[in-house]
Amino acid sequence: MNQNSNETSVTHEVKAEFGGFQRTFEAFKNINDQWLREIEKRFGADVLTEEKLNRINSALDEHKQRMDELMLSNARPDFASGDAPRSPYAREHRAGFDLYMRKGVEQGLLELESKALSAGVSADGGFLVPPETERQIDRLLSVASPIRSISSVQKISGNIYKKPFATTSASTGWVGETAARPQTTTPTLVELSFPAMEIYAMPSATQTILDDAAVDTEAWLADEVQIIFAEQESLAFVSGDGVNKPKGFLAYTNVANASWTWGNMGYLATGVSAAFAASNPSDILVNLIYSLKQGYRANANWVLNRNVQADIRKFKDANGMYLWQPSVQAGQPSLLLGYPVTESEDMPNIAANSFSIAFGDFKRGYLIVDRLGIRVLRDPYTSKPYVLFYTTKRVGGGVQNFEAIKLLKFGVS
Repeated sequence: MNQNSNETSVTHEVKAEFGGFQRTFEAFKNINDQWLREIEKRFGADVLTEEKLNRINSALDEHKQRMDELMLSNARPDFASGDAPRSPYAREHRAGFDLYMRKGVEQGLLELESKALSAGVSADGGFLVPPETERQIDRLLSVASPIRSISSVQKISGNIYKKPFATTSASTGWVGETAARPQTTTPTLVELSFPAMEIYAMPSATQTILDDAAVDTEAWLADEVQIIFAEQESLAFVSGDGVNKPKGFLAYTNVANASWTWGNMGYLATGVSAAFAASNPSDILVNLIYSLKQGYRANANWVLNRNVQADIRKFKDANGMYLWQPSVQAGQPSLLLGYPVTESEDMPNIAANSFSIAFGDFKRGYLIVDRLGIRVLRDPYTSKPYVLFYTTKRVGGGVQNFEAIKLLKFGVS
């Protein structure tokens, strides 16, 4: 009953925040139109109007950020009201893990390990969390990590995932019913490798908290580690160098799209260093959309940070319609030229030669690999009186289809 009441409260808050978001955008359009009229009449906008426009633009970002926080809060796990583990082994694992978290008693988990349940492997350090906890952490990460939410995710049981990819397809042709069939060329295949690297978090708690029976240790752990995991993952998926971490889509060699070849990321340039073009600035966004092949455009997303989005909000088309449109439903992304916008604060701000906007089908373009199992090692000694929980998971990532994502460079060429 309390859980339903909490969910209803959060839902009302999201709706209220969404209503404020919509009203703020209407105010933004009015002030921006006034600002544009002043520029046309005076060859320069009134300073007070420009300051007001910037304040409302910032208010839009604040509304969106609060909505994101409320949606994440709504996604947090409630293990007490969730489905109970059906398997006797799963119930034992969950009970044993709770005892390990609270008291450091390993016996129950070690007995399960001896039964080949693979509940934990102490030689690797710590014990695996119950499957329900792992699923909840993964679910929270999909909400909190923007690139994960739009990319493909593959579960693996080993340390590396390898997949073949055809860079050219087999040739085909039309022939008559009795005509000879000429030999066709074979497709060109490359092998892509995605190693899973270790990411860790180390939340801490007092023994008093752990002794409190009302504290759900699994929910507490999931809530604590998802923020750290999401922050580290999100940065790596965007710009990670691939050394002991995933390789981000901005870390590959970038080439002008006219000279694009497999293995590189194609880009278009704005033609101006650290800025959009002074006239018709939105034209390059349209060009970026159509730099993708048709098959990738249907499920494409924009990826950019809030500062870049704030600049784009001012753009209009030839009919005076704003190119950026707020979402029509709470929890749904805003649209830019009809395509959803994914906000990633790890994307760079506009600067000389920065790659501040990405556009593409990330489901087909970027692959995230998760090794099954999240491991926890209880440490009551290092930071007395606090108990540390060294929590690790293995995750990798990289571009799997270099045709599916294009970048916008804020440079001359």
